Order: sequence, then C-alpha cells, then structure tokens
Amino acid sequence: MKLWEKSGAAHADKLVESFTTGSDRDFDLLLAPYDVQGTQAHIAMLHQVGLLSGADFNALSQALNELAQDIAHGRFQIQESVEDVHSQIELLLTERLGEAGKRVHTGRSRNDQVALDIKLFLRDALQEIKGLSGAFFDLLISLSEQHKHVLMPGYTHLQIAMPSSFGLWFAAWAECLVDDMELLAAAYSVCNKNPLGSAAGYGSSFPLDRKITSELLGFHSMHYNVIAAQMSRGRTEKIVAMSLAALASTLGRMSMDVCLYAGQDFGFFSFPDVLSTGSSIMPHKKNPDIFELIRARCNRIQALPNELSLLLANLPSGYHRDLQLTKEILFPGIQSLKECLNMLLHALPQIRPNPDILAAPKYQYLFSVEAVNELVIQGLPFREAYQTVGQEIESGNFQPKAFNPATHTLTGAMGNLALEQIRNEWEQVMRKF
Repeated sequence: MKLWEKSGAAHADKLVESFTTGSDRDFDLLLAPYDVQGTQAHIAMLHQVGLLSGADFNALSQALNELAQDIAHGRFQIQESVEDVHSQIELLLTERLGEAGKRVHTGRSRNDQVALDIKLFLRDALQEIKGLSGAFFDLLISLSEQHKHVLMPGYTHLQIAMPSSFGLWFAAWAECLVDDMELLAAAYSVCNKNPLGSAAGYGSSFPLDRKITSELLGFHSMHYNVIAAQMSRGRTEKIVAMSLAALASTLGRMSMDVCLYAGQDFGFFSFPDVLSTGSSIMPHKKNPDIFELIRARCNRIQALPNELSLLLANLPSGYHRDLQLTKEILFPGIQSLKECLNMLLHALPQIRPNPDILAAPKYQYLFSVEAVNELVIQGLPFREAYQTVGQEIESGNFQPKAFNPATHTLTGAMGNLALEQIRNEWEQVMRKF
C-alpha cells in the first residue's frame, strides 16, 4: 500500500520498489510515534474547522491511541507490502474504521507529514542529548572540584609548558560544553517550528488552521511560508548535524587527551582494568579502547554536516526524493552520540589521577615562568628577567622553587567563583531549550 497509489494502478517494478524504499522502513519505525502524534493533531484541527465529523474524529482518535500503545509496546511493524510508516498507519486506520480512515489525509501531503515527523523526532532527540550533556557537565564540574589541587603539567606544541591542575582540565571541558549547548539550543529552535499544513509545499485550498496544530504539538512557532516549510526538510537535519558535530568535537578531543595522558609516557592518570582491553601477544598492555572508539565515532559524527551539505547541494526548491536519505545519514549519528555520552558518564567517574606527576625531573622547567615572574615582582624588567632565567636553564643551573597549587593564581584560578560562573552560564543556555 502506498499513499500515492490509484485504483487499478499497475504494481511497481520490484527492483525499482526495493531501490526507492531502501532502508527507509527501518528508520521509519523511529518515526511511528511521531506520525501518530502528528495525525492526532491533524484530525483535531480538521474537526475544529468542520472538515471531519465528531463521530469520525472520536473513532480516529481512539484508534490512534490504540496504535500509540502498540508502538510503545513493540507490537507495531511495517508490512513488506507497505511503503512506509505513513502508509502503514493510514492502512491500519482504514482497516479498522473504513471510510473514517480514508479521511485522515484530508489537507495533508506526505511531504509535510514526513517533515513534521522528523521535526518531532529531532526535537525529542535534542532534548535527550541535552539531558545527557547536562549529566556530563555536572560530572566534569564535580571532578574539577574534587581534583582542583592535584597538579598536572600543561603542554603546548606537545612540549612541556606551564603548571596546571586536573581541576583546570576538567572544568575546561565543562566550559566547552556551554558553547556546544548554545548551538544545540539554536538547532532545537529550528526544529521547534511547525511545517504541518504546508501540504506538498504549496498550501491547501481547505480552510486549515495551522495555529491549532502548532499549539497541540507544542511548537513555539511555525514555518509561515509554505514553500519555506517544505524547504526546511534537509535544512533542519543539516543544522542539527552541525550542532551534534560541535558536541562530538568536544567529546572526541577530550577522549584524545585521555588516550594520550593515560599512556605510560605521560602517566597522568589510570582507569580500572575493567575499562581497558589487553593485547593478544603483549601481556603488559592496557589499551584505552573505549576512548579510542569515542574518538573515532565522534570524528564520524563531525562528518555528518558535510555529508548532508553534499546531499542538498544544488537542489532546487520543492521536494526531491534525495531528501529521503537524510534519515540514514543523521539518525545513526544521533544514536552514536548518545552512546558516547553514556560511555563517558560510565567511565570517567572511575578516573584515578596521579598526584605525583611533577616529581619527574623533566617537569622542573614548568616553573620557569614562575621564576621570571618572581624577578619581575622584585623589580627587574620583564625582558631582563626572561633572559636571566633563560641563561640559568641553558647553563643547567635553574632550580624551581616550591609551588603551592592551593594558593597559586594559575591553578587557583579555577576556584569556587570561576566554577560558579561556569554553572551560571550553563543554566542560562539550558533555559533556551
């Protein structure tokens, strides 16, 4: 069954049908609850504007509630002979209710139906990612407070640079998440506009009331121009992908740090053996596979905006079947990002920082800047102080002074006030969803 079939039409070529459907049925199962939700709002609007009788509305509403329960309990499936989830739901309604089921598509096109389902799906997905990101943010802040006085070498160009702390390192990623949430909130705003009622992209001659469906579905706004509503398909997915890519960049880059710093050459921290894997030939190996896979997955997610950009490149206005492929590009990426966040939430609390990293002689030069600053405080011009300490280093006579991470301005900069400011920024951006 296909929504575009005419009575007596010849059956489609099986090869053509298989090619055009592709893997769409699998991804359509994710849209099933949203198709029911959108159809509920649509029939409520049809009833209010006089295009659907009270009896038909009540029957359809009850049948849709039953379908929603079937979907929630895993009893819903798309038959092989049915093209997509939209056709399956309309078919089931028609089988159960007869003529009333045939009225459900009045004033609606599959174009705005799909666009709506994807908006609703993405809106929920972004809320779920927001929640996981919030838990991850809280974890990073907690770890920052817990380890703020444990010294950690800072590096630039992969060369020993200046003293830092685990508190600074954890809080840095937390503050990066604030920026990522700004983009996620912007993507959520784009998803939160109603395309329903635009039909095939050119509106309908029926007296549809798009404000009704917008309110029923909880949209903060709508796409007012019906062509723009249709063109939101693909654009919305691309904007969401861009926000996911930003978050993935943060997670991937942090995972790279973990892979690097957990190695024997750095030894900044370790994890329990249950979080590592071994080698089939080298008995000493404890490999950070989960963080390597997070890095790899996040790199793939960062490719999604480019893949969608190429899919959409040079498409004229209106609907094109190319847009069907946005689901198989974006939906797996959403699932992968959620899995990465869940794995970080599981693994990172088990981190064990090394409190004695700076005991290694190679880190004595971390304190060269402190020596320069001390001479400046004593009255020596900065350039002379810099040259003096530089000469001590070159001659092998440099001796660093004691360093107290609890009081020093570098590591102490991540005190309670700074953490509170990061929390405040986080709360502000969270209110944008």
